[in-house]
Amino acid sequence: MKNASLSLSLKHLYTPKSFILTLIGVSLAVFALKGFMIPNGFIDGGVTGISLLFHKLNHVSFSLLVIFINLLFIIPAYRYVGKLFAIRSFIAILILSVGVAIVHIEPVTTDKLLIALFGGALIGLGMGLIMRTGAALDGFEILAVMTTRKIGFSISEVILFFNSLIFLAAAFKFGIETAMYSIITYFTALKMVNYVVDGIEEYIALTIISKEPDNIKSLLVNQFGKGITVYKGERGYLPGNFHVKTDCDIITTIVTRLELLNINDKISKIDPTAFMYTNTIKEATGGIVKQKVKH
Repeated sequence: MKNASLSLSLKHLYTPKSFILTLIGVSLAVFALKGFMIPNGFIDGGVTGISLLFHKLNHVSFSLLVIFINLLFIIPAYRYVGKLFAIRSFIAILILSVGVAIVHIEPVTTDKLLIALFGGALIGLGMGLIMRTGAALDGFEILAVMTTRKIGFSISEVILFFNSLIFLAAAFKFGIETAMYSIITYFTALKMVNYVVDGIEEYIALTIISKEPDNIKSLLVNQFGKGITVYKGERGYLPGNFHVKTDCDIITTIVTRLELLNINDKISKIDPTAFMYTNTIKEATGGIVKQKVKH
C-alpha cells in the first residue's frame, strides 16, 4: 500500500507537459545566468539577486546560496501555499542550482546593455514557464504575500520595496552604473514573466453602453459565445443638458486580448457611437470565460 501511495504521489507531481516546461524553464535560466549575468557581475531582483550579490561580495557558491535562501521561503510555502507548489518549486530550484554548478557556458557578450536586456529576458522567460507549471524559481513572492497581510501594501509594492534594497546595496558597493543596469535586467525579466504567464490571452473586462443593447447582447452571446452581465443605468448628464437623461443597459463581459479587436470592430458596425472601455484583470474563473475552439 505504501508503494502504491508513493507511486500515486509521484504520478500527480508532474504531467509530461509540466515536467518538460520545467526543464526548458530551468535551462533558459541557467543559460541566462552562466552566459550573461554571472560572468559579467550583473544582479537581478529577488532571491536570485541576493544570491548573485553575496556571490559577488564573498565568492560563496551561487548554487548553494540559491538553495539555502529559497528554502527560507519554501518551508513556510509548504504550509501556507501548498505541498505541491513547494515540492515543485524545490525541484526546479535544485535543478537550477545543479545546472549552474556543472554547466559551462562561455559568456555570450560583454556589452552591458545586451546583457541587461537578453539576460533579463531569458531568465524571465524561464521563470514564467515554471510559473505556468504551478511552481516558482524565486521565494520573494511568498515573502510578499506574508508581509502584505500585516502592512496592507500590495504584493507588487512589497516586492519592489525589497528589490529596491538589493539595488541600493549594489549601488553602494559596485557603483550606480551597475545598479542601473541591474534595474534594467530586473524590469526586463519582470515584463517577460508577465507576458509568459498572462500571454496574448490576458483577460480583459469590456464594458459597453450603446443605443443598440439587444443587438450587442446577441452578438456577444450568440456569435462570440460570451457570458454577459447587464446593469441597469442612466446615460446623459451632459454639460448644458445636465437634466437630460435616459435609461440604458450597461453590458459587461470578459474577453482575451486576441478577441478584443474583432469584437470592437463588430460592435462599431452595429453602433458607431457605442461607448466602450476596458480594464485589465489578472484572473477570471467560473462562468463562460473563454470560448473553446471547435475542431
